[in-house]
Amino acid sequence: MRAGTIGVAVTFGLNGVAVASWFARVPAAKDALALDAGALGLLLLAMSAGAVLAMVTAGEVTHRLGARRTVRGATVGVAAGLAVVGAGIGVWPSVPATGVGLFLLGYGSGTCNVAMNVEAAAVERLIGRTVMPRFHAVWSLGTVAAAGVAAGVAAVRLPVAAHLAGVAVVTVVGTFVAARSFRHGTSGAAKSGVLAAWREPRTLLIGLLVLVLAFTEGTANDWVAVAFVDGYAFGAAAGAVVFGVFVTSMTIGRVVGTVALDRWGRSPVLVGSMLSAIVGTALAVLSGEPVVAVGGVALWGLGTALGFPVGMSAAADEEERAAARVGVVAVIGYTAFLAGPPAVGFLGDHVGVLRALLVVPLLLVPALALVPAVRPVGSAPAGRG
Repeated sequence: MRAGTIGVAVTFGLNGVAVASWFARVPAAKDALALDAGALGLLLLAMSAGAVLAMVTAGEVTHRLGARRTVRGATVGVAAGLAVVGAGIGVWPSVPATGVGLFLLGYGSGTCNVAMNVEAAAVERLIGRTVMPRFHAVWSLGTVAAAGVAAGVAAVRLPVAAHLAGVAVVTVVGTFVAARSFRHGTSGAAKSGVLAAWREPRTLLIGLLVLVLAFTEGTANDWVAVAFVDGYAFGAAAGAVVFGVFVTSMTIGRVVGTVALDRWGRSPVLVGSMLSAIVGTALAVLSGEPVVAVGGVALWGLGTALGFPVGMSAAADEEERAAARVGVVAVIGYTAFLAGPPAVGFLGDHVGVLRALLVVPLLLVPALALVPAVRPVGSAPAGRG
């Protein structure tokens, strides 16, 4: 079981490295392609579109192929996307080429996301205690490492194409090795139950909650570096560091969050974390003081930490329907990544990217009413609420 746990953790971490390597280079792409906030939002939409399209089929694909083969195939798509994005920014600057690369990156990452969460939920059920947030913490550690590397390569002016190509190679090789330990993630049933899952009220409510929480996380991933560069006059390297602050605090929240979830349960812990994100985003935007604003980003990251992993665990509480329900929740949740980048970009054109981030707390407040949907059912570990 230890080898399986390590394999899942490594897969999560490398996926985080791949995705965050792009996020940390968004300011460089904005400059290289001469894009304003609205045009950048539309470009980011390509990655979101690929991810949402992947989510539509990922549950069925994982059910039929198993988590191991699905993760490996999806990671090849992630690597291809990174390579094309790097070429579209730094070799032959082209918005269409970059958009194609982002679509591939989003499609591969979205498919991998569902498959590795299904495998992680199976491991969690077998262990009998909350570990899903720690897998997501490893994903966050991957983003922290990627942010640090991106800040360094930006400071020494390493070409974006070389940076992303190197990340692509590491991601493919590492994931293929890690996925050898996968043993779970499929129910063995003849039918996946995806269509039935779309008619389940609890699954849909979890999806809506994950949508808001994914928007909260995705907005920071896409825009926090740009917002601090434009709104607080930070340099590109400093903007990457602010992104690193966000993902570092999110990682800490995920490591500590497993203890909190086992002690107090999903609902109260999730309410507390969402309130932290509300306060943190407000401070980041409204404080006017760079140091306080960065502290707000840290609170924002802590508040975002548990939303996605708790939603995935809740969707996968019953093993026989896990792939279908995780797929449905992921489709709904990733709609935030589809609508979020252009929405924040267009708002940024009118009020500035920094103030456009206030849309996050405006969505989080009413979403608090959806939290009861994540209460454990079926074969969920007894420690979770």
